[in-house]
Amino acid sequence: MHPGSSHVRTSRSRRSRRRVWPLVALLAALLVAGACADAVPRTTSQAAPPSASPSASPAPAGGVPAGLDRFYSQQLSWGSCLPFATTDDQRQFYGLPGFECSRLEVPVDYANPAGRTAQVAVSRLKASDAPGRIGSLLVNPGGPGASGIEIASQLAILTRGEEVSRRFDLVGFDPRGIGASTPTIRCLTPAEQDTQRATDITDPSPAGVARAEGLARQTADGCTQKTGADMLANVGTRDVAKDMDVLRAVLGDRQLNYLGFSYGTRIGSTYAEQFPGNVRAMVLDGALDPDQDPTDEVVNQGRGFQGAFEAFAKDCATKPGCPLGTDPAQATTRYQELTRPLLASPGRLPDGRTFSYGDAQQGTIQALYATSLWPDLRQGLTELTQGRGQTLMGLADQYYDRAPDGTYSPQQDAFTAIRCVDDPRVTDPAAALDRARRYNEAAPFLDSGRGPSAALDSCAFWPPQAPVTGGPHVPQAPGLAPPLVVSTTGDPATPYQAGVDLAKALNGSLLTKVGDQHTATFQGFGCVDAIVTRYLVDGTPAPPEARCTDNG
Repeated sequence: MHPGSSHVRTSRSRRSRRRVWPLVALLAALLVAGACADAVPRTTSQAAPPSASPSASPAPAGGVPAGLDRFYSQQLSWGSCLPFATTDDQRQFYGLPGFECSRLEVPVDYANPAGRTAQVAVSRLKASDAPGRIGSLLVNPGGPGASGIEIASQLAILTRGEEVSRRFDLVGFDPRGIGASTPTIRCLTPAEQDTQRATDITDPSPAGVARAEGLARQTADGCTQKTGADMLANVGTRDVAKDMDVLRAVLGDRQLNYLGFSYGTRIGSTYAEQFPGNVRAMVLDGALDPDQDPTDEVVNQGRGFQGAFEAFAKDCATKPGCPLGTDPAQATTRYQELTRPLLASPGRLPDGRTFSYGDAQQGTIQALYATSLWPDLRQGLTELTQGRGQTLMGLADQYYDRAPDGTYSPQQDAFTAIRCVDDPRVTDPAAALDRARRYNEAAPFLDSGRGPSAALDSCAFWPPQAPVTGGPHVPQAPGLAPPLVVSTTGDPATPYQAGVDLAKALNGSLLTKVGDQHTATFQGFGCVDAIVTRYLVDGTPAPPEARCTDNG
């Protein structure tokens, strides 16, 4: 999930950072054009498809919570998805035959359904086998902050002709505040984001801590000013799950079918707690452990990235001219030698931009999400030995969703805002210092060598009008249909054990995927896809101790 640079950046993006789809390479071959996955629309001023009409509609499916009848009974008016597209890649995806979009109206505050409303952008590709249709399959790619519409369009391509797309309507949605949904979460201007990326936040001295916390305050204040405290108070997973039940009913499904990746597994487990009887089937891939302390989660993710880095180094050592050398045991030291000089002397790119130590780390982390990006990481580190940073900067730009014109999608802003209301906040400098120390120990390749910093992150400065609405706990979902949890042994972002723990907590079945990438479902692994498909179609759980290898 996360910006993994150090201290403030690390803590601000650690839980389930947006996924870099390994399936992008497959899409490139299918579309004869590369695609940057999980890129969300970069503006909110585009024209919208027809909005939902909350008045004229059939009776909703399933039960209706008190006071929400008009939302559960609305009827969606479907139209073209192209108005949601802001990149060439999205225009290719969103122009798929039969791919249609609409907007779902929901209350900003479910405790005040008569008050302000929000619009959730929704997409649909109908099942190709109408007589054999089971229902809708809602999908979410994670983040928090990533676009469900975009991932639904990609899955539509990759599952074309497969049983899942024949039997289910593939439905994507941009969660409240994200992507094409309105109002959209905004915190920083593009210039402010560029400045924050270029600023050194690793200095543990009092002056360095003050500088880092100044950036954290800037982010928190920007979110409050540009988004509004009332919206920030209601952007958490608790409310996204409620929106998803409204969507389930409006689509005409008495029970939910859901596929959630990474942070999307938290949406799934939260929905399961709120509406356990409304679930038919739920696949949770790349799990977040809902009972894990957020600091432990940060540290475990750091350990996961260290493992992925070591796997990359081992592979790199077999390639001619590996910039980390031929001894994988020395790779961490070699990486530190390559990146730490940027602390004192940041690089300058041909376009005049500053290439910082943080950008080198973020570019590296971006590439560690998927083995398909390892060649780019080798190239980027090789350039670094030559005093150049173009490739790593490009990877970092992908991570931050920075477009060639210098604009940013709101994904990072949304990530920060949602995390700050989902998790307990660290407001004690001693606790922040301990978190940074433990992270450096877990991921030494990302250690600046300066020692840990006690700087607080943006959540410590969050407006009091937007209190925490979540927190670690064991999910309680009596009556829930057993979910299927997919967990990858070498997942760098969501460690394997989290999936084991989530499956146990929800009394679900566990499918182990052997590999080093982040998540696995419908990404070309035949063994995984076969088990997931049988579960979604027939309700068949994964066999005991089910295990799939890299070659499927």
